[in-house]
Amino acid sequence: MPRTAIALNCTLKRSPEPSSTDLMCSQLGEELRSHGVELEVVRIADHDVAPGVSADEGEGDGWPPIRERILDADIVVIATPIWLGNPSSTCRRVLERLDAFLSETDDEGRMVTFGKVGVVLTVGNEDGAHAVAGQVYQALADVGFTVPANGQAYWVGEAMGSTDYRDLDGTPDKVRQTLKTVATNAAHLASILDASPYPAAS
Repeated sequence: MPRTAIALNCTLKRSPEPSSTDLMCSQLGEELRSHGVELEVVRIADHDVAPGVSADEGEGDGWPPIRERILDADIVVIATPIWLGNPSSTCRRVLERLDAFLSETDDEGRMVTFGKVGVVLTVGNEDGAHAVAGQVYQALADVGFTVPANGQAYWVGEAMGSTDYRDLDGTPDKVRQTLKTVATNAAHLASILDASPYPAAS
């Protein structure tokens, strides 16, 4: 059965406005396909995701269908721009909604996310990519995802600059190579977790 991935694009922009975060998601998708993994991208700003920390915040909440797609995927990508040196507010909301996985377990008492890989994509025009990764890595690990080696790809432009990632003439070699590494390591780790799941705590 083919492996699947879902990217939660946490840009503040609604479709169809161009998004640098969306571009990087599509580039990762190309690399994942070379490993037999299909990537679906969900732009969170297009959905009415309610604030909260439960699996379902009630009428009108757009999170439950997204949550089901997360549960169906082998790899989950959190993709966010940097704002004021931090993940976007949309990204923070996604992380808060992922908190509900803390109380969801399988028949052996393991978190339902234990077999899933989590990686991070970050774009921005200021410093902060490592700080963003630190926050998102910790959140992913807390709610049961496993982060592979070199689990983040990012691009940051000049501080206070006006050039976006999508405005570049081409993908910088270092970013392209890092996307290849993220895709390779994520697909490899997903295969390992499928073949050898985490044991139940005794």
